[in-house]
Amino acid sequence: MDVPLWLALIVVGWLGVKLWRPPWWLVAVLLIGGYLLADSILAPAIDTAITK
Repeated sequence: MDVPLWLALIVVGWLGVKLWRPPWWLVAVLLIGGYLLADSILAPAIDTAITK
């Protein structure tokens, strides 16, 4: 099943806010940072670390 990245980010952000109640600015920084990191040169290294 292919899930668009934007949809996955919305779901993760919504769950994080509902479960842990962090400040909104922290949620925004983490989501934007994760999105930008996913398209960086570090993405293959992160993918290897996660799927290992």
